[in-house]
Amino acid sequence: MSARRLSAVLHRRLDWFLVGMAAAVGLAWLFPDPGADGGWMHPEVLTKAGVAVVFFLHGVGLPFAALKAGTLRWPLHLTVQACTFLLFPLMGIGLLALAGGHLPAGLRLGFFYLCALPSTVSSSVALTAAARGNVPAAVFNATLSALLGVLLTPLWLAANVAPGGAGVPLGPVVLDLIIWLVLPLVAGQLLRPWLGGRAARNKRFTQRVDRGTVLLLVYTSFCDSVKRGVWTGQGWETLAVAVAGSALLLTAALLATSAACRLLGFPEEDRIAAVFCGSKKTLASGVPMAALIFGASADTGLILVPIMIYHPLQLVVCGVLAGRWARREPEPEPREQSVTPDRSPQTGG
Repeated sequence: MSARRLSAVLHRRLDWFLVGMAAAVGLAWLFPDPGADGGWMHPEVLTKAGVAVVFFLHGVGLPFAALKAGTLRWPLHLTVQACTFLLFPLMGIGLLALAGGHLPAGLRLGFFYLCALPSTVSSSVALTAAARGNVPAAVFNATLSALLGVLLTPLWLAANVAPGGAGVPLGPVVLDLIIWLVLPLVAGQLLRPWLGGRAARNKRFTQRVDRGTVLLLVYTSFCDSVKRGVWTGQGWETLAVAVAGSALLLTAALLATSAACRLLGFPEEDRIAAVFCGSKKTLASGVPMAALIFGASADTGLILVPIMIYHPLQLVVCGVLAGRWARREPEPEPREQSVTPDRSPQTGG
């Protein structure tokens, strides 16, 4: 598939998903009762079922066979995972220290939650392919990040403070993640030999189910926030702060990953994969994980605001970078040394 066609596919899906997110938030604002705690949609059951569906589909779609070509580039892998799970959380701590006590508690936790999330899978790989980067390495790192995030995201959050002032209960959270996230993921992988081909042939349908489930979780997450008055008095200032903070984090991540790759002497293809995988954060996994980690907290909607802003921002900026890198001149192939015939006099035996 050409770089132009990959970019077109990515942008079509982006547009549909962005409209859906706006619609989900708008419906929660207008009709919060059905998706709020005690509503007829029963969000306490719907949330866990939705998480299981999303990660089962992820398991069916994860191409572990494609990872073999990228497994040996350990300096690259360590760099990407360090950016995702070490540099980002440290940047989040710095951002919150810089903001002081001027942010609402839910938004503070939302920024740190954004920084603790794993990378994306599909868009990281698609952008790397569009930019003519190291696709096998991108597949490996995006998949590894998704798996590591099941443990590392709640571990980072356990060191922070939840909106209500209590620490995130690591044991119950990890148990919930294992039951509703890891087990469906493993089940999807085990069934991949039978369902993988069918899922690939019906990729558009499975993506709609996946994204539609995420949008449903966005709706239920915001319903409780609206009904309990979390957004009362927030105004446009909160949204402006969320946009500015997300832009600052994305800029710092792009510059840091690119600088680290240049310092380590990575070739251009590896640098492209590292920049796209190391600077991205997943909304598709972030919303279901938030539903499990924060439960029925009234601040869940506010916590999700940074990742909901960061998600389209990262795709737009990285899409521009992918287009620029796709137009770069191909690296010259090494010249073969010409072998001149030996014209020295022959000596008889």
